[in-house]
Amino acid sequence: MTADARLADFPVVRRWPVAWGDQDTFAHVNNVVYFRWFESVRIAFFEEIGWTRGGHTGGVGPILASTSCVFKAPLTYPDTVILAARAEDIGDDRFTMRYRIVSERLDRVAAEGEGRIVSFDYSAGAKAPLPAEVRAALLALHP
Repeated sequence: MTADARLADFPVVRRWPVAWGDQDTFAHVNNVVYFRWFESVRIAFFEEIGWTRGGHTGGVGPILASTSCVFKAPLTYPDTVILAARAEDIGDDRFTMRYRIVSERLDRVAAEGEGRIVSFDYSAGAKAPLPAEVRAALLALHP
């Protein structure tokens, strides 16, 4: 299967180099790095839908409620990974993000994960409905 086919359902895709320092003493990329990559593509996704300012301004913004990862292949330096994200299960105040990491060197999926994103009113300290423009952007990107 080509990388393009593995990423067909993911509207936000970024290439990312594996750094030497991403490896641990077992000579593979440390588990924590995968979550950093998820964060990087999640922020790229938020930028794509125009939802990056809420938490900085005390308004309504995204907050990560939970996250998980299934490791499928160990990664090592040198490599470049393709980070991908999409939204699913879009509700009134939350949605699920699906992540996929593809290794260019191995030519395979190296990890998949998900994160539960909640719309959060940072001034009130409580969840809030998804802003209408964010919800519309999410639905427009939904495969």
